[in-house]
Amino acid sequence: MTFGRSTTLRSLLCASAIAAAGAAHAADGVIAVKSAHPPKATLDRFEATAKERGLMVFARIDHAAGAQKVGKTLRPTELLIFGNPQGGTPLMECAQSAGIDLPLKALAWEDAQGQSWLGYNDPAWLAQRHGAASCPVVENLKKALSGLAEAATKQ
Repeated sequence: MTFGRSTTLRSLLCASAIAAAGAAHAADGVIAVKSAHPPKATLDRFEATAKERGLMVFARIDHAAGAQKVGKTLRPTELLIFGNPQGGTPLMECAQSAGIDLPLKALAWEDAQGQSWLGYNDPAWLAQRHGAASCPVVENLKKALSGLAEAATKQ
C-alpha cells in the first residue's frame, strides 16, 4: 500500500501537535501541571507540603505585586524558592555548575484563559544541562517534585 508512509507521517504530525498543545504553557525543561486552585492557593499548598516533607523555603516572590509597584499589570504569578542540601548536594557532586539552578523553584501562575498552573524545572533536564544526565539523584528529585506538584494542584 502506498498510503502507509503518508499515514504514518500524518499520525506522527498529529501526535506532535497534540503533545505540543498539551505543553503549550511549558518552556524547555519546565514541567507544567494544571492546578485546580488559584495560583496563590496552589503555592500555599506546595509550600505547606514542602515544609511537611522537611524542605527549607528560602523565599517567596509575588511577581504580580512587583509589577504593580512599577505601574504594570501581571496576572497572578508567584515563585517559591526551596530545597534541601540532601537533594541538591548530590546533584552538585555530579556537576557543581548545577548550583546555578539550585535551590529548586516552583512557579504558580494564571494564564490568559484563567487556568492556574504550577511549573518547575525537570531535574532530568537540569542534569542534562550540566552534563550529568546519569546522575543517580535525578530520579529521586523527579519523584519528590512530582509528589509536591500533585499535592499542590489536585482537587
